[in-house]
Amino acid sequence: MADLDISIVDRVMVARLNRPETKNALSEDMLELLRNALRSANDDAAIGCFVITGAGDAFCSGGDLGRRSAEDAALDPTPLERRHRLQNVTHKVALAVEEFEKPLIAAVNGAAVGAGMDLSLMCDMRFAGASARFAEAYIRVGLLPGNGGCYFLPRLVGPAKALELLWTGEFVSAEEALRIGIVNRVFSDESLIDETLAFAKRLADGPPIQLRDIKKLMYQSMKTDLRTSLESVASHMAVVQSTADYKEAIQAFKEKRKPTFQGK
Repeated sequence: MADLDISIVDRVMVARLNRPETKNALSEDMLELLRNALRSANDDAAIGCFVITGAGDAFCSGGDLGRRSAEDAALDPTPLERRHRLQNVTHKVALAVEEFEKPLIAAVNGAAVGAGMDLSLMCDMRFAGASARFAEAYIRVGLLPGNGGCYFLPRLVGPAKALELLWTGEFVSAEEALRIGIVNRVFSDESLIDETLAFAKRLADGPPIQLRDIKKLMYQSMKTDLRTSLESVASHMAVVQSTADYKEAIQAFKEKRKPTFQGK
């Protein structure tokens, strides 16, 4: 049984972390499969959106500490080897996410802890089941946030709240996560996947070029000044107004019908 289960539903690729016996603790195989799936979906015009969720009753319990501790005891890796492993295995997923141009949604079912929480934070949006819980629990085992928590979390909740969560490792409920901006929506556990897929399909049915450009422009705008952002918008706008999908959207609006987009 693969550590990652991939399926496609209505132009939405669903990646299900598939180690329920470990609460979907991240393995190297799982991370490599996820990275490859993101790259494949990014290049596949038939895929319009990507959803990450977990098998069983958890999203992801983080790194597999038991396996990692056993490996470290047996191999006694040097600090350089530890850094190399983190950069060349774990961090490759964050970089693949950064390069992913389409909508990326985490459907958080149950606990998202440590690297599992970080994985959800990498996504563009997070939908949570009512029983979902989030914790940057690295501090509890004497570690630092190793998968981007120090980068992603303050961008969602601000630096002061981020430090509170990073320093304490406290759990945050789904409702509290909604209140402070970690998640976009909360659904019942039973309806989480259906609701997430319905939203993902809505995005996947949208104009692909415009969806990608909006994502690029928004993330770029968080790193630059207003003038540079507006210059970039002007360039992208000139391109999208020449697309067939733009013309189809205008025509559909006039005819009061739902547009059909081709990504052209």
